[in-house]
Amino acid sequence: MRTAEIKRTTAETDISLRLVLEGTGKGSCATGCGFLDHMLVLFARHGRFDLDLTCTGDTYVDYHHTVEDVGICLGDAFRQALGDKRGVCRYGQSLLPMDETLILAAADLSGRGGYYGQVEIPTQKVGDFDTELFEEFWIAFARQAQLTLHLQKMAGANSHHIMEGAFKAAARCLRAAVAIDPEFAGEIPSTKGVL
Repeated sequence: MRTAEIKRTTAETDISLRLVLEGTGKGSCATGCGFLDHMLVLFARHGRFDLDLTCTGDTYVDYHHTVEDVGICLGDAFRQALGDKRGVCRYGQSLLPMDETLILAAADLSGRGGYYGQVEIPTQKVGDFDTELFEEFWIAFARQAQLTLHLQKMAGANSHHIMEGAFKAAARCLRAAVAIDPEFAGEIPSTKGVL
């Protein structure tokens, strides 16, 4: 099974994370930010990843460092668990409806980290969560995972639905991208021979 364990301590956060790519969708997340926990549990469930995560952060300041550093650690875990990416499908996509919201997600395990988002969120906050941190999370994740991730809002008015739909869509497209393709078993799915 492809797994990774990450421990990262800075002056701002202390994070422990365990990821299993061939999981059953079990998510246990305690970051001190309820909305982020909710998104990560959904991400694990819809990606069929097992994710065990704890973070102690400087949430007395705000959630910025916690959200960004969790994105960094989750990205690191994906990169480590994928190894040389031998046999993976490499690409994944999902078009996910959630009530009035419709989100398009596409991923390429390219080896080049980049987040390309067109996800306008109409409010500045959902509960006590600053919605601008949504983008910070995905930038950190894609950069550290060394994958290309596109998220696009096709429709949507409710900020909670938009972000939840995006986390679910991202999880489902990543589930497809990291899956082993029997036709590429033992091969790197690139003409360069490396991803």
